[in-house]
Amino acid sequence: MSVGNSQGVVEAIRFDLNKFHETWMGLLYPRQRGASDTVLGKWQPQTSREKVSYTAWSALGALVVAVLYPLALFGVIVRFHARKIDVSVEKLGAVGVVLLTILVWGGLSALVEFRLQAQFSSQEANAIIAASVVAILSSALAVLFRSVGGRITTIVFAYPFGMTAIFLPPVVAALVSDDVAQFSIVYAEQIAELARTEVLEPVGLRDDVAQRFDMTEFAYVLIWIGVSVPLGWLLGITVALADFIRPTGE
Repeated sequence: MSVGNSQGVVEAIRFDLNKFHETWMGLLYPRQRGASDTVLGKWQPQTSREKVSYTAWSALGALVVAVLYPLALFGVIVRFHARKIDVSVEKLGAVGVVLLTILVWGGLSALVEFRLQAQFSSQEANAIIAASVVAILSSALAVLFRSVGGRITTIVFAYPFGMTAIFLPPVVAALVSDDVAQFSIVYAEQIAELARTEVLEPVGLRDDVAQRFDMTEFAYVLIWIGVSVPLGWLLGITVALADFIRPTGE
């Protein structure tokens, strides 16, 4: 990377950080962001009390920006790949995406139900069929909420449903393939143990939940659905942060 490019990157980062921090300051104080373009200029504290609170809020904002900015940079990458998926969806059309999902997952369910019953236990077969239904509904809802638009709708609904549709295939594949199971099933058990140790045990619910719920094939499917929803929210938030520091037109 040349010196000129390095300076350009540094200036871009400095601009982003300043934009973030000024936006944070603007949550409590007037004329913080873009104040240099106004006649009044940037608001400054006058009294000792104002100066203390202003400095404290500024320091807290620096910590917040330090956490959010890396997420925003990651969001730029996520947004790039999300737009690739959007292009594919636009080419197929909403109806085409739903029909393709029904063809793939419905075909798998029919194959398991009518042709491969002897190769799977009833629990495994039911888990595959249930996952197929969830995948079809998730794909349809992801496309629906994406078409509705709006940042909140996209983050809260479109991304989680999209991630569920993406996460289910390897889990279902793990139920029919020992090689794939080494990844998704093992990690599902680790996630379940983490939840039992860190969430349920401190509140005294570990033994009760363990007695009521066994780690069946349904449980593995539900665990990965539970992972995909918060992950979808996280990815949606990172994209929103990316849109803030780097709008589409820039």
